[in-house]
Amino acid sequence: MSNLYKIDNYKPLLNPQETEQGIKKIKEFFQQNLATGLRLRRVTGPLFVLRGTGINDDLNGTERPVTFPIKDLGDQEAEVVHSLAKWKRLTLAEYDIQPGYGIYTDMNAIRADETLDNLHSLYVDQWDWERVITAEQRTIDFLKTIVRDIYAAMLRTEFMVCEAYPQIKPFLPEEIFFIHAEELRKMYPNLTPKERENEITRQKGAVFIIGIGGVLGDGKPHDGRAPDYDDYSTVSSLGLPGLNGDIMIWNNVLNRAIEISSMGIRVDKEALLRQLADSGKEERKELYFHRRLLSDQLPLSIGGGIGQSRLCMLYLQKAHIGEIQASIWPEQMRAACREQGINLL
Repeated sequence: MSNLYKIDNYKPLLNPQETEQGIKKIKEFFQQNLATGLRLRRVTGPLFVLRGTGINDDLNGTERPVTFPIKDLGDQEAEVVHSLAKWKRLTLAEYDIQPGYGIYTDMNAIRADETLDNLHSLYVDQWDWERVITAEQRTIDFLKTIVRDIYAAMLRTEFMVCEAYPQIKPFLPEEIFFIHAEELRKMYPNLTPKERENEITRQKGAVFIIGIGGVLGDGKPHDGRAPDYDDYSTVSSLGLPGLNGDIMIWNNVLNRAIEISSMGIRVDKEALLRQLADSGKEERKELYFHRRLLSDQLPLSIGGGIGQSRLCMLYLQKAHIGEIQASIWPEQMRAACREQGINLL
């Protein structure tokens, strides 16, 4: 129960019926703006993939996927996806998508090892997107360009929400602020990474933290990343590692920063080999996804995931992700939420 953030004097701005309508408006409006801004076509994504192919995203490398046997495949096991980071890149190759264009899909996942709180649920829904790039676009500057395009879609969505529901007031700054995780560490050397995120996002409102997963000056990463999708070890022209990052937005209801998107330029062959070696995961080179990447059968790409429920929660000024999506919560948490006026679905 210590994981539940206490919200004083919380009063939802929308009733349950308005909330459901708002969720629909946001999801329809944002995904269309995202697709137009990044030139993405919608595709249908899987809920599960075969175990042992290397296609599933293993996040920080410690989370257990939900698995089940398939009778007609001799009880071979399938895994419910954690995300579609690698599957999307395979699909770009299958559809022969050209540079400058990409795909997006609705990703639904079950993360059984998630620590449940106001922002984290067993059920994850996000827009997973991936776009083909050229070798010349594997730069920090291009990464920032794509982040700005995503943030522009967020600003347009905020305007739509505030027009539909006048009781909700605009809160996003006009521009997103960029900072590298190493610069952030030097600014707040005595704070934890999460505390650093809160401090910079409190000041700026919207922040993109670059270099998630790469080792910083203190010998530690800002946060963990699997070694086989984002390129977090490439050294930029600034002498700082990482071609990826997180979009953080200040949430006035929870009074803290929340991550809306994890994204980045994906590993090329050299970065994959380097990161697998550094993380002690070189045995993955024999898996299906990795063999195809190492044999130059997959395009260079940039991609990420954008949390659907978190985005709705942010725009509709909700205190708990359970006000946006139906999931399973500890009974003690449900009781505590009722006391705070939080209506979990």
